[in-house]
Parts: sequence; C-alpha cells; structure tokens
Amino acid sequence: MRGEPISSVADVRERPLILPRLPVVRPATRGAEPRTGVTPEAAVPRTPSRRPAARWRMADTAFRLTALAFALSVLAITGAIAIELFVRSAPARSAFGWSFLWTSVWDPVFSNFGALPFIYGTLATTAIALMIAVPVGLGSAICLAELLPRRVGDALTFLLELLVAVPSVVYGLVGVFVLVPLMRDVGTPIERLLGGIPLFAGPVYGVGLLTAGVLLAVMIVPFIIAIGREVLLAVPQAQRDGALALGATRWEMVRHVVLPYARSGIFGATFLALARALGETMAVTMVIGNRPDIATSLFAPAHTMAAVLANEFAEAVSDVHLAALVEIGLVLFGITLVVNAVARLLILGMQGQERARA
Repeated sequence: MRGEPISSVADVRERPLILPRLPVVRPATRGAEPRTGVTPEAAVPRTPSRRPAARWRMADTAFRLTALAFALSVLAITGAIAIELFVRSAPARSAFGWSFLWTSVWDPVFSNFGALPFIYGTLATTAIALMIAVPVGLGSAICLAELLPRRVGDALTFLLELLVAVPSVVYGLVGVFVLVPLMRDVGTPIERLLGGIPLFAGPVYGVGLLTAGVLLAVMIVPFIIAIGREVLLAVPQAQRDGALALGATRWEMVRHVVLPYARSGIFGATFLALARALGETMAVTMVIGNRPDIATSLFAPAHTMAAVLANEFAEAVSDVHLAALVEIGLVLFGITLVVNAVARLLILGMQGQERARA
C-alpha cells in the first residue's frame, strides 16, 4: 500500500495477492437469447398508432370528395354553356350551315346572316392590341423589375394594378371623348400622306379598327405589366449575379438570362391579356363604329362578335335573327377555348424544353 514502508522483499512475498473479481462469461448457445436486465418490451419504445381515428378518416374522405366536386363543377359549367349555345343556335345552323362562318352579309330585314365581318373585326382588333401592348407591357415590366428601385417599382405596380379594376364603360367614355378626336386629328395627315396604301386609306372618322385596337391595348397593358413583373422577380438572384460576374452587361443579363428563364410566364401573361381582349364588349362597341363590313383600312369602321351581341340581342325579333346571334356567341366561345388550349400547349412545350436543357 502507498505510504507504508517495505522492510524487505520477504514481507512483500508473504502478503496475499488480491485480484479483482471478473464477471463470468458463459458461452452463447445457438437459439438462446442473451440475458439482460432489460425486457424486450422496455427496450423497444412503443409508438402510438399512426392510423387515424375513424372520424378523421371520414373528414379526409369528405374533403377529397368536396374538392373533386368543385373541380368537376367547372367542367360541368363549361359543358352546360356549350350545350345551351349549341341548342339555341339550331335554327341558324339549319338555315345557313357552315357557310355562316364565311358569309359577309348581315341583313336582319331579309333574315340573311353571316358571321365573317364580326370574326374579322374581333381578330383584327385583338391583333392590333397585342402588337401595341406586348412590347409596351414587357418593356415596362423589365423596367419595374430590373432597373428601378424596389420601393418605386412596388408603388408604380400598385397604381397600374388599379387600372385593371376600372370598368370597361369608363374606358369607353375616355375613348369617345379623348381617343376618337385624337385619332381623327392624327389620322387625317397620315391618310393624306399614305392614302394610296390600302392599310391607311380614308376617310378618317375617328372610330374604327385602329381606335378600338389602341383602346384594347390600354386595357390589357396592366395585365402584362403586373404578371410580367412578378415573373421576372421570380428569377433567382444567383442567375443575375452569375451573368454579371462573367462580365455581362445589364442588358445582356436581362436578354440572355432573365428573359429565357421567365419565358413561359411571359407567354402566360400575354395569352391572359389575349383572352381579355377577345371578350371585351362595351369599350369596343363605343369606338369601333359598328359597321359589319370587311375593310383593309385601319381607319375604317368595323364590328366585333361581342359588340354585335350587345347591340342587337335585345332588338332581335325573328327566331333566325336570335339564333344567329347565339351562334355568334358559340363561335366566340369556341375561339376562346381554342386560344386558351393553344396557349396551354405552348407553355407546356416551353417548360418541357427548359427541363430538357436543364
């Protein structure tokens, strides 16, 4: 022991050697479980059953069925509208057949009707509106998202979104009192200079295809700006930083990085504005001139499908006249569905190409 003097080697040899007691190790036998002080029930903690109670299972089933019913109700409403328009237009379809779509005569007195002038006016005004609104809206969205400070962009976007809530009749009044006189003053010199070209032939009344297209462009620009800005802001900042770090200018960064990344969203905003322009009624009715003719001049009065429905539906006397108006509504409904379907296919194709490149 430490601290006790050792007299000699003999004393050490006479002392007993005390060894620690080791546990007895028994050889394991095949098929025998090791004996421990912990029972198997205590070794594995019991977890509560993950199976929901009956009432929660019923609530989940009810939620799924309710959501499915809401989704199917959209299809049911769309199908009901199509069926109703198809049934109500039966007299016109039996009287004119497919020639209703390419006949340019609209004569309620002799019950001779054709929808081609209205289809032409609708598509022409929509095309003019898109040619004006898409560059302006996309450029404004890029400016608000990439160039201006965030607070200034948020404030201007809020003001632009307020224009979406303005009723179309207010736009129509502005068009009558402001845009029509302006188009008359601007169009007269253009007609004198370029009147030999059918696209700018006169006379210039102020109302016409170009006036309706410009007014539609003013109405759909806020859609493109608001949605386009949000899509551009959704581009990851790392994409911008990487392009700038490689030496790209801000324009090159926007052109080669931001716009390709947000292309599908920009196309979605454009097609949403297109659907808005196709169905516009009151504002276009007040500035287009309401003449069912097909003219090549931008200054000539014209007519649209939505405008003829608003103007003549309450005045239709004969069954054929009423059925012809309903068939025009059916054609407008079909054009809207086709445009939306094409837009969805284009967006899906772009997304597939982006995933393939990634």
